Amino acid sequence: MPEKQTEASPPTNTGDLSPVAPLREPVFRMLWLTWLVANVCMWMNDVAAAWLMTSLTDKALWVALVQTAATLPVFLLGLPSGAMADTFDRKRYFLVTQLWVAVVGAVLCAAVLMGLLSPMLLLLLTFANGIGLAMRWPVFAAIVPELVARPQLPAALALNGVSMNASRIVGPLLAGALIASAGIAWVFLLNAILSLVAAIAISRWRRVSVPDPLGRERLLPAMRVGYRYVMQSQPLKAVLLRISLFFFHSTAIMALLALVAKGMKDGDAATFTFLLAAMGAGAIAAAGVLPRLRRRYVRDQLVLRGVALQAASMVVMASTDHIALALPAMFLGGAAWITTANSLSVSMQLGLPNWVRARGMSIYQMALMGSSALGAAVWGQVATVTSVSVSLFIAAVSSLITMYLAIKSMPDAGTTDDLTPQRLTQTPAPPLIISPGQVVITIEYTVDPARAADFRLLMKTEGRRQRLRHGALSWELLHDINHPQRFLEVIVDESWTEHLRRFDRNTASDILLRERKQSFHQGAEPPRIHRYVMETTVRE
Repeated sequence: MPEKQTEASPPTNTGDLSPVAPLREPVFRMLWLTWLVANVCMWMNDVAAAWLMTSLTDKALWVALVQTAATLPVFLLGLPSGAMADTFDRKRYFLVTQLWVAVVGAVLCAAVLMGLLSPMLLLLLTFANGIGLAMRWPVFAAIVPELVARPQLPAALALNGVSMNASRIVGPLLAGALIASAGIAWVFLLNAILSLVAAIAISRWRRVSVPDPLGRERLLPAMRVGYRYVMQSQPLKAVLLRISLFFFHSTAIMALLALVAKGMKDGDAATFTFLLAAMGAGAIAAAGVLPRLRRRYVRDQLVLRGVALQAASMVVMASTDHIALALPAMFLGGAAWITTANSLSVSMQLGLPNWVRARGMSIYQMALMGSSALGAAVWGQVATVTSVSVSLFIAAVSSLITMYLAIKSMPDAGTTDDLTPQRLTQTPAPPLIISPGQVVITIEYTVDPARAADFRLLMKTEGRRQRLRHGALSWELLHDINHPQRFLEVIVDESWTEHLRRFDRNTASDILLRERKQSFHQGAEPPRIHRYVMETTVRE
């Protein structure tokens, strides 16, 4: 039977707001360790693939394209993956993603042992591994708010960043040790084994999914609704702009790091590993002070400071070939990375209700990975035409300028909607006529002409965005030319079932908006509502 994604009741003990408080919840701890293993596998694969490419070709563009191949699947498949994570059982979906990564790791191991790898085949298999990342990231992002109380969500997301950056240390170290002692093929084999271990851990998670009486959402409409929700939210669009700019520029150092390491004095695979580990250590160290930083600075102040620190780190990396200078620069770069990424990730999570969370976070990840993939290709090409140092320097300067302009053009509103689920008590009666086709809903308001301008502004801004976010195909506001006090709100839903879904998507902020709209209505009776099925649709 189709299953409905319901937000499990998170722990209610919110008194402990320390950076490690979420780890005291057993389920979060178990899934966090699983996520750590998954990220270790990801970094092992990326490090091995990047270093293997340097042995297959010496062209900077091919080396940079390894990063593009690893991240592009998230851009291409993020929204479908998010839609499936919102409509399928999240536990089973998470389990499938780990099995996928295990299979790809085994294929990579076999290809290396058989001597079949070429630059193009390596990129294709790296792309296939990226598909697993594209599938698993949205579902894990949607699961986290189920496991911790809302006040602990920033700490939980920071711990996820710690997991990512601890894996940035452990993964490369494991990969480097295996490359030096046994060979690259065994890195991919260990990746496959650890992915299977993670899958076993996920299978032990006892998660209850409630059957949805309306059935499972179809994939394409679910994708449309998720995209529409984000695009109708100015705060969420501001987050996407910032994360895109940050990762487009910051990926320059990740895409070119193998070449930077080779260009250093006595640079080898160990140098590459140590630089990655330094970046991970910086992120872990910064995670411990993030709660204090969030209390001291608003989000955009943190973001701009993080970008400035990241830019300074890249300038140092562009200017030195001494490991003694490069290691602290990478350490500071890691601190800047988690400060910026965590600040924006928290904003995105807090701006999404549970019913659309995986889709919203998949769009966030698409912006992140899409900009990373584009940035890797762009800065790799700049390095090919000029040099690695010039490419890093341009990326550093551009990152600071563009982020400053983005913050000025789309400032942080500083308010967060109350997304507590609230179901309306007045639901429509079962229709006497059940017929396929789009459903048209009209709501008639009687408004004092003296207040019409304020009513019109509210409806055309917040009212329109709210209807479209909940899945309406279209929205219009009609004004009776013979009766100036009469307004008609017209909403079109894809079907009767999709119309009913909107009643499950209301939040406390939506109810407040409904009351604000109805406060303009005159008369003892509430606004009159009529529902129609569209019999014909004529398009020329």
